[in-house]
Amino acid sequence: MRKIYLVGFMGCGKSAIGRRLSYFLKMPYYDMDHEIVRQQGMTIPEIFEKYGEERFREIETEFLQTFRNEACIIATGGGVAMKEENRRIMRRTGLVFFLDATFENIYVRIRNDQNRPIVQRSSKEELHELYQNRRKYYREVGHIPVLTEDRSIRQVVEYIGFQVNRLKGE
Repeated sequence: MRKIYLVGFMGCGKSAIGRRLSYFLKMPYYDMDHEIVRQQGMTIPEIFEKYGEERFREIETEFLQTFRNEACIIATGGGVAMKEENRRIMRRTGLVFFLDATFENIYVRIRNDQNRPIVQRSSKEELHELYQNRRKYYREVGHIPVLTEDRSIRQVVEYIGFQVNRLKGE
């Protein structure tokens, strides 16, 4: 099995599910945003402030192009699927799961998060519009959609694990 990518809007549970999935499938787990922070030596808000969102999006693409050639789980950033090149890379190099949740469910989780520059500078209505715009890209890149609403992390992890093992023929 190649890479397993988790995509979806910020706050949909990519990081929490990725960590648990790592134990479930016995595969290494990487959080794309954490890896970028480590590589760049600055926080995401600092990258946005110093270089702008466009440069941050380029860094995400560079990450996808150059990150370790190993079977692993990667929780992507919420905006990574917006670029066609990123969608192409992910679909070619791995299995992509779209973690789908309603906007209201997500908004409760992200509204006070200081580590999300887009949340801090946007109204609820602007975030909802962003959510609507990005959903089509998540659907396009995802090989398998996963509804997370009203499901525990354990249920989501077991479902993804089942799909991965099914596709591996186990």
